[in-house]
Amino acid sequence: MTNTYPEVWELDSLFSGGSDSAELRTHLAATGNKLADFEHAAAAFGVPKQTADAQRVAAFLEQTSDVSVDLRQAGAFIGCLMAQNTEDKKAALLQSEVGLMRSRFESAFLKFKQALMETDPNVWSELLSTKDLNEFAFILEEWRKEAKRLLSEQEEGLITSLGIDGYHAWSELYDLLIASVSVQVEVDGEDKTLSVGQANNLSSHQDATVRKEAYDKLEAAWGEKEELFAKTLNSLAGFRLQMYKKRGVDNVLEEPLQMNRMKQETLDVMWQAISEHKQPFADYLARKAQLLGKDQLAWYDVDAPVVENSQSFDYAQGSEFIIRHFGKFGPELEKFSRHALENGWVEAEDRAHKMPGGFCTSLPKSGESRIFMTYSGSMSNVATLAHELGHAFHTHALQPMHDLNRSYAMNVAETASTFAEMIVADAAVKNAVTKEEKISLLEDKIQRSVAFFMNIHARFLFETRFYEERKNGVVPASRLNELMEQAQEEAFAGSLSEGHPHFWASKLHFYITDVPFYNFPYTFGYLFSLSVYAKALEEGQGFEEKYMALLRDTAIMSTEQLAMKHLGEDITEKGFWEKGIALCTKDVEEFIKLTAEEG
Repeated sequence: MTNTYPEVWELDSLFSGGSDSAELRTHLAATGNKLADFEHAAAAFGVPKQTADAQRVAAFLEQTSDVSVDLRQAGAFIGCLMAQNTEDKKAALLQSEVGLMRSRFESAFLKFKQALMETDPNVWSELLSTKDLNEFAFILEEWRKEAKRLLSEQEEGLITSLGIDGYHAWSELYDLLIASVSVQVEVDGEDKTLSVGQANNLSSHQDATVRKEAYDKLEAAWGEKEELFAKTLNSLAGFRLQMYKKRGVDNVLEEPLQMNRMKQETLDVMWQAISEHKQPFADYLARKAQLLGKDQLAWYDVDAPVVENSQSFDYAQGSEFIIRHFGKFGPELEKFSRHALENGWVEAEDRAHKMPGGFCTSLPKSGESRIFMTYSGSMSNVATLAHELGHAFHTHALQPMHDLNRSYAMNVAETASTFAEMIVADAAVKNAVTKEEKISLLEDKIQRSVAFFMNIHARFLFETRFYEERKNGVVPASRLNELMEQAQEEAFAGSLSEGHPHFWASKLHFYITDVPFYNFPYTFGYLFSLSVYAKALEEGQGFEEKYMALLRDTAIMSTEQLAMKHLGEDITEKGFWEKGIALCTKDVEEFIKLTAEEG
């Protein structure tokens, strides 16, 4: 192997010294000075009265971008510190410090948005047509509309300030609770103390006894602290609902839909199409149960391998596999991914005290990204790495755009990641040497469909129902368990003998304050990317340029506009979603056919 790929990410080039970094302290001090200047400028910013004010608005936008970039650079770095070591107490203090600065920034920025809101419509139209502001027309319109939905400057400032030690503090408490959880599981004859992330990786272990023990131990851990998790979740939701009530918002989906730049009818028709086409995936789960010698699958069997698959990829092999197949799509994706992997942008080592899950975070000041995951050698891990590299490539594709035109929504964020994952998953199936290997890899693809059409759907159903009940008061842990099991029963079309009642306690996504309803955008991105992927297969390598053009537009138009411009599709129509689902059912049909031949 000529290339080496570090399994531990490189952070010192960002700020050396970790949570004791003197460079970070200097950066935060400089950012604090910029922030103070920004607050003064925002307070003095008057309502634009004439077209000539375009230059004044543009100057303030540059100042906004400058402070925002510094805050996000620091926040991303500190997030990396916390993810790599849950026992880093200094990092948690730094996170709180940056959170306070971000709160000040948002309060000041609100004054600017309210000045935009008060601008005369005719003057506003003329301002957007000037050369100074034309490229920012979409986000300026978005900010103006947002300001119209908000309360007064004083009230919104109070919400933001109280949110630091209220709303966001509950989310930080959840991180501490998760960090305190570890379980002892016997793996391959050895007793191991595992973090949540390591224990979750055992859901795909070949040995059913190991899978069940890991599940039971985790479920017991969640149950032991369920009152703490329930208090945390109820407090987060209570804060959010009170904020919505003050703003005159009754529909809890209004904010997440606005954040994802999509219509309610788009979301409704997507779930409708999925709900009407669950049977093939229920058939898959039933067939899998047969192969595992069960009447029905339990939750801890869903990720279980159905055939003996000794195939394992060490980190270097997995990285090479990704780079090779990315290269078949396009040279830019290959070159970028190789650079990221070779230069230590990925934290992949399987060790204790890491946070569970995976993510990609961008560092806007240095023009880089960092990827976090726990790699243990499975094809699923390779797919996850490809997924996160897709996120990083999205950020890379947006580099030619102004920083203010790079803020894309979560639903389209999942498009690039899922697209990259599909390239690798398809390549793996096509390169399979034996039938057993093909079955295993094909199932890995189907597992993603099950995740997006069933698991994510269960999360969405749970969260919508939980919020409706929370409007009437605190929802106890026992009821949260019931709501979760009911959602899983419906979303999995009755295919499971046993659900995961404490899933609401185990999943970080329910506790994230920056993005409410951290679920449906995943399914949107999955199905939307299928259409993009279909075009890529049709056009071959020449599609990469068009693909990057699509990614560059993700931050400056609605999802409906994006689909129409780049795919020629109306995503408010059920037919769009059904085409993507049909592609996924073909994998199920092939899996059932191959496993029937095995039987």
